[in-house]
Amino acid sequence: MDWGMKNRMARIINPKTGRAVMLAFDHGYFLGPTHGLEVPRDTIAPLMPYADTIMLTRGVLRTSVDPDSGANVVLRVSGGTSIVGADLSNEGLTTSFKDAIKLNVAGVGISVFVGSDHERQTLLNLAELVNLGEEYGIPVLGITAVGKELEKRDARYLSLSCRICAELGTHIVKTYYCEEFEKVTGSCPAPIVIAGGPKLETEMDVFEITHSAIQQGAVGVDMGRNIWQNSHPVAMLRAVRSIVHENNNPKQAHDLYLSLKSDESRKIASA
Repeated sequence: MDWGMKNRMARIINPKTGRAVMLAFDHGYFLGPTHGLEVPRDTIAPLMPYADTIMLTRGVLRTSVDPDSGANVVLRVSGGTSIVGADLSNEGLTTSFKDAIKLNVAGVGISVFVGSDHERQTLLNLAELVNLGEEYGIPVLGITAVGKELEKRDARYLSLSCRICAELGTHIVKTYYCEEFEKVTGSCPAPIVIAGGPKLETEMDVFEITHSAIQQGAVGVDMGRNIWQNSHPVAMLRAVRSIVHENNNPKQAHDLYLSLKSDESRKIASA
């Protein structure tokens, strides 16, 4: 890696811990005004201090994040479909690499849909992005998307998808946590962060998945709805961060969450 690539990777994966807390705000590119993200600026601002990196589209970046905020950004550059369309896998590149450079991003992110009717085009999109990333020193995050077929989230399928992303040269892979997750991380030479996916039932579910993923080889998380759809998103993010960067176990993270939640409630009551 040259200096620029190393510098940007250090903005995504914290060099002090070798881990990453990414926060995803890119859901609107196919879901529209998602619950909890109706007004992006209001959701993003209080959470940014506790995330190593935020992931979002150029439209939300330009309108909802102050240029002097110091934010490290992974820019979503794929899309072209919506949740009401026939096939979420029919994606293309939506943002030029020139625009990504102008936005001074730490990295760019793109979805691939292995096993779908549009597998070839999404994998070639990833390969094209990696080529440009190598030319300009910008890391690429390959996202193993499953569209609406959540049942695909098993170790065999995710191992296949992650390995293909790594073989094509992606610098980081985002995938789902699953049973036998160590098979996924063990067969992927690129660092892996886990997605949160749809909101889980309890906070403890989130903490347990985060902890298990780290223990089984993930370098961090790139979560969205399980953070900002929580009634206390800052407390939730800080608790997840304590697992990733401070090696807290799920109970310690839950205790921290409850403590921060209580402090927040007292401040609101006394205001």
